[in-house]
Amino acid sequence: MKAVLPAFARSMVEARLPADLEVAWFTTPDEANAMVVDADIAWVDMQQPRYAGEAVARGTRIKWLSTIFAGLDTFPLPLLKERGVIVTNGNGLNAHTVADYAVMGILVAAKRFDEVVRIADRREWPFAAPGQAELAGSRALVIGYGTIGRLIGHRLAAFDVAVTGVTRSGRDETLTADRWRARLAEFDWVILAAPSTGETRAMIGADELAAMKSSAWLVNIARGDMVDKAALIDALATRRIAGAFLDTVDPEPLPPDDPLWSAPNAIHSMHLAGRSQMSMFPRGAALFLDNLAAFREGRPMTNVIDLDTGY
Repeated sequence: MKAVLPAFARSMVEARLPADLEVAWFTTPDEANAMVVDADIAWVDMQQPRYAGEAVARGTRIKWLSTIFAGLDTFPLPLLKERGVIVTNGNGLNAHTVADYAVMGILVAAKRFDEVVRIADRREWPFAAPGQAELAGSRALVIGYGTIGRLIGHRLAAFDVAVTGVTRSGRDETLTADRWRARLAEFDWVILAAPSTGETRAMIGADELAAMKSSAWLVNIARGDMVDKAALIDALATRRIAGAFLDTVDPEPLPPDDPLWSAPNAIHSMHLAGRSQMSMFPRGAALFLDNLAAFREGRPMTNVIDLDTGY
């Protein structure tokens, strides 16, 4: 049995790998592409996620694909389903840090701390705060009330924010996918934390932005393609909404001349939410080893993905 694994994980897993497992360690996309052709197990995470998807497509013998990332939008899921591949993801590995980041974005927006930093850079001393919104008593809609969404909700509740979640099933008094749009005008914070699927593409467009409060902020820590960028730029330029905190955009990286850079009241953080931590890789390595043992022994694995839904 052959496994293709990233060299960055070697120090964390090698000593605990089974002696009879043939292991190929890659450091570049070209190496991964070559090694994965006859692999049974593939963990091909790379700095640019699209390279992992390209490598996986070459692995016609893969039986199990492992990734430490929660989002699977760069992988060819229909092809993997056709080949009968088991896919496990990193759901939960960086959930706390992403939730922290989302709440940080809301606090930055409420107090306009981005403007405070710019004022300090200019060595000015204002007497009026640039942001005066209070979290207490405000209302947040969290679209995608899974592991990360619930953690965001718990954190916001500590600030006395009334939180409403959105789920596919409507469990635990959350809204279903067909109900949240009609209630957009109720919320001060609209937070995207859903997995990226065909159904979520451009889910926030001109109609949704028009339905939001003029004082509301859009917070996206999910995927950039969930927002119609042209519609968002127009809503920001016309002050239809108060602003947007965007950890994810489309495309990534955002080209230097993209108009979203200069859109009024848009705060960017370059898809750093999940990277603002030091523990994801050790936790991911431990998860891989646990799942490897389960895979070899035919036991249930952790974080197995439904390839029909994409999460």
